[in-house]
Amino acid sequence: MNSLNNIQTLYFVGIGGIGMSALARYFKMQGKTVYGYDRAPSDLTDELISEGIPVIFVDSVSEIPANIIADKNTLVVYTPAVPKQNLILNYFYLEGFTLIKRAELLGEISKNTLCLAVAGTHGKTTTSAILAHLLVECNMPITAFLGGIAENYNSNFIFKGGEITVVEADEFDRSFLHLRPDIACVTTMDADHLDIYGNEAELENAFRTFVRFVGNEENVIIKKGLPLVGMTVGVESFADYQAQNLRVEEGAYHFDLKTPTTTFTNLVFYLPGRHNLSNAIMAIGMAMLAGAPKECIPKALAGFTGVKRRFSYKIRKENLVLIDDYAHHPTELDALFQAVDEMYPDDRKQIVFQPHLFSRTLDFAEAFAESLSQFDEVVLLDIYPAREEPIEGVTSQWLLDQIKSDKKRLVFKVALPEILLKSTCRIKLIVGAGDIGAEVKRITKILDYET
Repeated sequence: MNSLNNIQTLYFVGIGGIGMSALARYFKMQGKTVYGYDRAPSDLTDELISEGIPVIFVDSVSEIPANIIADKNTLVVYTPAVPKQNLILNYFYLEGFTLIKRAELLGEISKNTLCLAVAGTHGKTTTSAILAHLLVECNMPITAFLGGIAENYNSNFIFKGGEITVVEADEFDRSFLHLRPDIACVTTMDADHLDIYGNEAELENAFRTFVRFVGNEENVIIKKGLPLVGMTVGVESFADYQAQNLRVEEGAYHFDLKTPTTTFTNLVFYLPGRHNLSNAIMAIGMAMLAGAPKECIPKALAGFTGVKRRFSYKIRKENLVLIDDYAHHPTELDALFQAVDEMYPDDRKQIVFQPHLFSRTLDFAEAFAESLSQFDEVVLLDIYPAREEPIEGVTSQWLLDQIKSDKKRLVFKVALPEILLKSTCRIKLIVGAGDIGAEVKRITKILDYET
């Protein structure tokens, strides 16, 4: 591929994806001409269009701008999530355009910077967003590509300079092996994407390869207990980075933090859940390794307000708390329950869950059922297929039958407001990684009005 400096035009196939849109914004900011296709409009594509990036929603070669068809120097960016039968992507391939995966492009951008990469089967986006926020507040020259919308910046792309890059190292399709990080962390390493890896051992091997790219184990931070080499993080357990004297006061964690080089006292962090506290500790460690001054860390951490769809409060009333969350794996559901139960131990909890992918539902059905059974009421939606074709026998009804609850049901999205209003549970959660997120605004508006 030619140097990125020599490329003037880019076309993103799947531009509405959270990672793709961040890259599109980066190149638009660099003065490049950026176009894109996605299968349906969304808030993100609306924002891209308002920022001057044309986006089409019809998968037809006739929709591609004539100037791109005439200029084969256009760089075409795609993700493995784009279906193989996509007509636009196939046209670019057959016509000899240069195609590059999103992960490869991220590797090209970050390779001449101090690259801080956040890996893990869960927690990447929250950790990356905390890390980026700490570095911004410490006046560090960073560019951050996030897998979610950081509440502090209302964006998935942050630019405050080009010397340091914060990236999410995605294990899907082995994408993170395109990166060569200088500093890295691994938040979690649960079995996932077994359609890609085949088994958990292969997934672990990929993570081992990733952390070896760093070279210096003191620049690798891992959750304690993972079978990897690096500096460990623990919450009230012995580790290289260790949270001590933990307490919950007025909806926030207060704690001390021992690191290999210093100790912080009375840090304050407002995101619920010990998994998020672990994420925050990793972000602090990475920020310090990147040169962030110790003095700016406490205020910056206390000022972090979260990531959209990661334990996002939509309604907080005396009689109703509505929370929106992206959890789509049993481990994430367990972490979500721990967080909400720690904050609201005496309240009944209702979860609306949309399973994501037939393969993931099949692989973890028993664990999903066990995780969901912790909630007082369970409402399931049909499985969101994303990139997959149905698997015979794998349905939401099949999953529902395995959940141990007296109050469980399968519904269509249109019925959700009525179902939520009728429930006597004070705490209500809307959860999943599919298109359920698009329903949250409508549901919030109705519940807020009716309560």
